[in-house]
Amino acid sequence: MNSLNYGIISSLCALVIGVLLVAWPDVAVTYLVITIGALFLIPGLFGIFSYFYVRRKMRQENVRVIFPVVALGSAFLGLWLILTPAFFVTILMYVLGVLLLLGGLNQLSGLLVARRYFAVPLVMYFIPVLIVASGLVVLFNPFEAAMVPFIMLGISFIVYSLTDVVRLIRFHKKEAKIQDVTPIEEIKED
Repeated sequence: MNSLNYGIISSLCALVIGVLLVAWPDVAVTYLVITIGALFLIPGLFGIFSYFYVRRKMRQENVRVIFPVVALGSAFLGLWLILTPAFFVTILMYVLGVLLLLGGLNQLSGLLVARRYFAVPLVMYFIPVLIVASGLVVLFNPFEAAMVPFIMLGISFIVYSLTDVVRLIRFHKKEAKIQDVTPIEEIKED
């Protein structure tokens, strides 16, 4: 299989991922939290099993091994994330909403203080007001707001895959034309 085929296959995979993210962003949010849970659970379980393995070997030598509390905590957190992903998405969105709200208010207050010393253009207030508004939207509608980044990511995947296919086809045609031309080195050697 040549490089064109690999490129087209990877672009088609990106297209499928993009369509899935746009069609079902709520499922994507849940699976992201489950994946993060697995990333906590697997090393935690590895740490716990390693402890029991090392403890059994060290018992013969009368060496005491400390129990891996961090690994146990990691495993429990991972299991909790896997079992209740919607709970964590909601909590995360509330935290992000509060951070956006406080960040926007901080920027607005900074502009109001700066106004005492010099003229602040009205345009400078636009972004902080948008940040405050987005924080309020996230606070009052957390799960819908959690889906927006996945929709944008899905659209980005779709655009990437389509432009990559066009690029691959256009450059493959030009590359074929270039390969039809005899290189200068071969002409000189004859």
